[in-house]
Amino acid sequence: MDELEKLYQTTYGAVVRFLYRKVWDADRAEDLAQEVFMRLFQHRPEKPRAWVFAVAANLARDEARAAIRRRKHLTLMTNDPGQAPSRIAAADEVVEHDEQMAAVQDALGTLTRRDQEVLLLWDAGLSYPEIAQQTGLAIGAVGTTLARARRRLVDAYDRQHSDDSRGHAAHS
Repeated sequence: MDELEKLYQTTYGAVVRFLYRKVWDADRAEDLAQEVFMRLFQHRPEKPRAWVFAVAANLARDEARAAIRRRKHLTLMTNDPGQAPSRIAAADEVVEHDEQMAAVQDALGTLTRRDQEVLLLWDAGLSYPEIAQQTGLAIGAVGTTLARARRRLVDAYDRQHSDDSRGHAAHS
């Protein structure tokens, strides 16, 4: 078995998880992961595992830009007064799910790029040495950075929820 095929088999799931945490859409994460590995087999880089996650991060960034453009377009379309009630109910469920995902994204967004990257790489299943290689951190600093990033994420999420509940109480 070729080294790249083995890498595909052992890291595909981690790449999908990594991408999912960036794009918050399981199908899109799988599509992007497939794109990453197609590029891997075309380019055959010297350090393939680090390359895979760098390309995945770049594709996710491009996807985020495209999603912003799509969202602006959808906002214009939702002002259509002819929507059927069943479509509105289904849309409410989607909105609720999107709001929950947005809450996590917002909490992640309060972190530094390094904290975000370390958390997402760890969540994708990379080892501390691999995270160190990908981020430029010393191996010994990965654990400390990860622990602090987790604490900051939880604090940001908790702050956001306490702010939301105060905001809802004020509007009631």
